[in-house]
Amino acid sequence: QVQLVESGGGLVQAGGSLRLSCLAPGRTFSNDVMGWFRQAPGKEREFVAVISRFGGSTSYSDSVQGRFTISRDSAKNTVYLQMNSLKPEDTAVYYCAASGLYSVLQRDYDYWGQGTQVTVSS
Repeated sequence: QVQLVESGGGLVQAGGSLRLSCLAPGRTFSNDVMGWFRQAPGKEREFVAVISRFGGSTSYSDSVQGRFTISRDSAKNTVYLQMNSLKPEDTAVYYCAASGLYSVLQRDYDYWGQGTQVTVSS
């Protein structure tokens, strides 16, 4: 089974930045659409960002638009989520996921990581 591995989470003050990384071993990375989702305690998992297989297209949720940037490095089999101007409401477990389709829908993603905690303090 393919396992996606997130890293880079931690504790940061509001207004600060973090960069999350997702390593996708065991898959042909260039053939995968990669997305980021997040889940806060007591909340449903929600879409954050997605990037196309070649990195030419990206989409973001309204709540992170202009603050977060998704990117990928095929040579390193890694996708990133640069998070700037962080807010307390960004606090959540962040998950990376892989899909065969360019989609914002969780049901279209076949492979998921275990998540990395991001905590933003005020």
